[in-house]
Amino acid sequence: MPEFNVEACRKQFPALKRQQNGRPVVYFDGPAGSQTPQCVIDAITDYLANRNANHGGVFPTSRENDEALHEAQQAAADFVGGTDEKEIVFGANMTTLTFAFSRSLARTWKSGDEIIVTQLDHDANVTPWVMAAQERGATVQRIRIHPEDCTLDLNDFRQKLSNKTRLVAVGCASNAVGTINPVQEICNLAKQAGAETFLDAVHFAPHGRIDVRQWGCTYLVCSAYKFFGPHVGILWGRRERLEELTPYKVRPADNHMPDRWMTGTPNFEGIAGVRAAIEYLQRIDAANDLTNSFARINEYESALGKYLVGGLPEIPSIRVLGITVPKRLAERVPTVSIVHRRHPARKVAEHLAERGIFVWHGNFYALSLSETLGLEPDGMVRIGLLHYNTQEEIDRLLLALRELV
Repeated sequence: MPEFNVEACRKQFPALKRQQNGRPVVYFDGPAGSQTPQCVIDAITDYLANRNANHGGVFPTSRENDEALHEAQQAAADFVGGTDEKEIVFGANMTTLTFAFSRSLARTWKSGDEIIVTQLDHDANVTPWVMAAQERGATVQRIRIHPEDCTLDLNDFRQKLSNKTRLVAVGCASNAVGTINPVQEICNLAKQAGAETFLDAVHFAPHGRIDVRQWGCTYLVCSAYKFFGPHVGILWGRRERLEELTPYKVRPADNHMPDRWMTGTPNFEGIAGVRAAIEYLQRIDAANDLTNSFARINEYESALGKYLVGGLPEIPSIRVLGITVPKRLAERVPTVSIVHRRHPARKVAEHLAERGIFVWHGNFYALSLSETLGLEPDGMVRIGLLHYNTQEEIDRLLLALRELV
């Protein structure tokens, strides 16, 4: 394992003290929601205790809330690699934000336009666009995958991309099998065709540095509860586009950025927690720099992922989905889904849960992928590693899986 003070990180997460059968619980369920450090819990509590007020008042607690909101927006802008905090929109979660935003964006489409989604993505970056396209008479194209390694077929994408394409919606990393997509190349190709791009960074966010400027996307979404924060969604969009588009909002709502997109009263206590989560990630590196922090996280998680992917095939009846070739493991985050040739996914998950090892089973809302791989209705077993996990925890998992044989 590379040098990484995982124990110092683990001490900051109260949930990691939980025990079952006299042993610490192993949290491999992070892809559905990571655990939360104490600093995030404290930030939410502090907000509710000391400055619980709505937005835009003239009295002290409201002004303090406005300042905290501004600081959280700037932190989120830094987190996604942007420069303008007014390009940050907070919402309930990625799915809700995407459904709401799709209605506004679809008003610019017409019959004959084309939208491109993928077979690999979480359905939250598929169905909102499919439904919006149906309402506007637009055609939906789907980028196929290579089933053998669960990567996108870029030749298929190039063939389907045309001057009729209005939007390309793609994930930065698969929440089911961990594949990291070449989003910068996809965004460049879409831009050459005159299309906009909508990136789902929900699963990528806790593992690698987001950089909307370098990637060249038009819009990007993520959710803080996947990168150690509370249940708050984040939408970033290029300012000129967010100012041009018409949001669905009530008449008295402010029409200036970003308030025009934040319909209703935001989850202010959650937003305070978002800022704390980003600051937690910054502190992982001594320089308090997100780029350096993610470099250290990525190095450690890559070693964990390599250890897991190397150990799983040694267990009879286990099949690992996605990229498994050692020299290509950098093309995936350490989220590994498996199928057991004799036991259904639910039974495997129950077997592990009895031993204090928490994993998810099913399709994880990556329905198109599960259907393409012929895994419905049973689905897969997903093992999600984060920087607070350890090699010893992986050893416990491998031992428990061997017991199924």
